[in-house]
Amino acid sequence: MTSTPHSKSLSILLVLVLLTSMAMGQKRITLKDGWMIRSSAEVKQPGELVSTGQFQPTGWYATSVPSTVVAALVRNKVYEDPHFGMNLRKMPGVGYPIGQNFANIPMPEDSPFKPSWWYRTEFSLPAGTRGQTPWLHFDGINFRANVWLNGRRLADSRQVAGAWRTYQFDVSEVAKPGEKNVLAVEVFAPTPQDLAVTFVDWNPTPPDKMMGLFRDVYLTTTGPVSVRYPQVITRLNPPALDEATLKVNVELRNASDQAVKGTAKGTIEKIEFSRPLELGPRETKTVSFDASSFPQLVMSHPRVWWPTALGQQPLYTLTVDFLVNGKVSDRQAIRFGIREVTSEFNPQGHRVFKINGRNILIRGAGYTPEMLLRSSPERQEAEIAYVKHMNLNTIRLEGKLEDDQFLETCDREGILLMPGWCCCDHWEKWKDWDDEDHSVAAQSLESQIRRLRSHPSVFVWFNGSDNPPPARVEQMYLDILKKLDWPNPVVSSAT
Repeated sequence: MTSTPHSKSLSILLVLVLLTSMAMGQKRITLKDGWMIRSSAEVKQPGELVSTGQFQPTGWYATSVPSTVVAALVRNKVYEDPHFGMNLRKMPGVGYPIGQNFANIPMPEDSPFKPSWWYRTEFSLPAGTRGQTPWLHFDGINFRANVWLNGRRLADSRQVAGAWRTYQFDVSEVAKPGEKNVLAVEVFAPTPQDLAVTFVDWNPTPPDKMMGLFRDVYLTTTGPVSVRYPQVITRLNPPALDEATLKVNVELRNASDQAVKGTAKGTIEKIEFSRPLELGPRETKTVSFDASSFPQLVMSHPRVWWPTALGQQPLYTLTVDFLVNGKVSDRQAIRFGIREVTSEFNPQGHRVFKINGRNILIRGAGYTPEMLLRSSPERQEAEIAYVKHMNLNTIRLEGKLEDDQFLETCDREGILLMPGWCCCDHWEKWKDWDDEDHSVAAQSLESQIRRLRSHPSVFVWFNGSDNPPPARVEQMYLDILKKLDWPNPVVSSAT
């Protein structure tokens, strides 16, 4: 196999991007370019060395993130594009019978993707972040990983397990502001006994089973208290629709060892609301603002969001700050739409969905991401345009949950989304679940519901696909949905 040498220009560009972002006041530092990957079968050094400047990634393949392992190797022309001809079947490790679900078949012992693979990058953390709390985020790792930063292991493969979980690490004691930092992630492919990304028969499965860092990796910096997962729940008064009642939820996390007093402040256009708070050392607290205590959250003549062909798709912005001694410790903003979804059974026993009090006919089709999970805003825009051109209004996401760009596009275009878990693999083999599976399923649901719940395009959640979960699992799901204030209907299964 041939390799691509490390590019100094990429490192310089990355530093410039980081410095520019900080100069503009943005607290998110995206770690996109400058990554290298290599099979652990060819890397004999341990993680505490791979994640330091002493290690030289000779013979590694250059890539960007997000990227699966096979996507990076195709980019480096190690393998031909699997979308053409029989290129997929020519890849090593693709010996499973055509038409069978590779997710349920063990990785061949001689597959180059049986061993773990390393992802490694170097980045500069601006000196101006000294005294702040740096957080390292992973929005999607398939499936397990050991995570190392500057020679220190942040988490092992027992703690980082689950493709649909998101991860945040406080790296205050490890990150080096004003210096070069080295991040190394050892990724392990899923097994048939894992709750991973599964195509079933929607797509052929590549030989790495989509292993890798398939969603964004980035850093954020905050003061002592961080703002997480803001949410807006909207209720309307059909048929008039001339009044909306809002509820705002937000999670606050004190990363310091001291109690912190401050003010949580929210803004929606000209509406402002705030509350003084104290968080204990290392405390995490969910704070709610509702109309009973903040009457300004009752809006007159709101701009109502509708699915395509029924009206417009206006969006509002919620901004939440946490202020300590009058200074912003952290700020988060989300876009949301004012709409309300309900469902009921009609006399024939059919489920009827209503949006803003009006019955809506669901006209949709299933959707799967690209085979190598390569995300392209241009492709997503085109595919959603195709949906509208076919006079459809809904996309079904069966366990293949798309990225934030996709959700935001559907919000703007008025395309409804029906997400939920997948069939035909370990996700529905509940009788075989062990304690780790229950934990991974619970944490996966929490991660995804926090991500989905304020998008107006997302109007329902399916706990199962071909079958309803058993009582223990379904109750676990329902408890999580209640805890996270899921505002939309919940359906046990899609069949």
